[in-house]
Amino acid sequence: MQYLISIIIGYFLGSIPTAFLVLKKKGIDITRTGSGNVGAMNTFEVSKSRLLGFFVFAVDFLKGLLSVILIKWLYPDEFIYPALSLLFAVFSHCFNPWINFKGGRGLATAAGGTILLLPYLLFCWILIWILSFAYKKDILLSNILATPLTLLLVLGKPELAAKYALNQPDVNLLILFSTAGLLIIFIKHIEPLKEIIQTYKSKGLIK
Repeated sequence: MQYLISIIIGYFLGSIPTAFLVLKKKGIDITRTGSGNVGAMNTFEVSKSRLLGFFVFAVDFLKGLLSVILIKWLYPDEFIYPALSLLFAVFSHCFNPWINFKGGRGLATAAGGTILLLPYLLFCWILIWILSFAYKKDILLSNILATPLTLLLVLGKPELAAKYALNQPDVNLLILFSTAGLLIIFIKHIEPLKEIIQTYKSKGLIK
């Protein structure tokens, strides 16, 4: 029953299509505008409003945060239940059942939950992203690079990640959660990755 409750709460919170609802009030279908991504970055690019972009990011962040807090309140001594809740929050955000399984890329929602659940993972991701962005000045490329490289760091030092994780979970459970979450996020970045590769090819930077 604990597993089911965790999945349902996480899935429901993650499925709230923040960007879609915000821009729908302005007569814009974000799934058909800009990149089609239902997230903060496309909200900003479509609306030209930093305020709206930040609002969408903040609400999506809270979706992940609440998915962990609520389950932690129900099951305070466990890692697996809030981890499962966050995983399904990210999944339903990325593949939203209310808008034909379109969605965002999951970064804000994942960050909101991992700040409590697994701060080592979030710290590694942000550090790699900053270094990448400082070098290339490309948000999407930084997202793409940070995601698998973060997983490699977690796999390289799982005991360190577990030490600072909520309730210090079993290493194998932590690895499973990290891999699944980062895989979902990376899948949502495959299309941008293809576009980046095509751009680099057109410039003759890669063959």
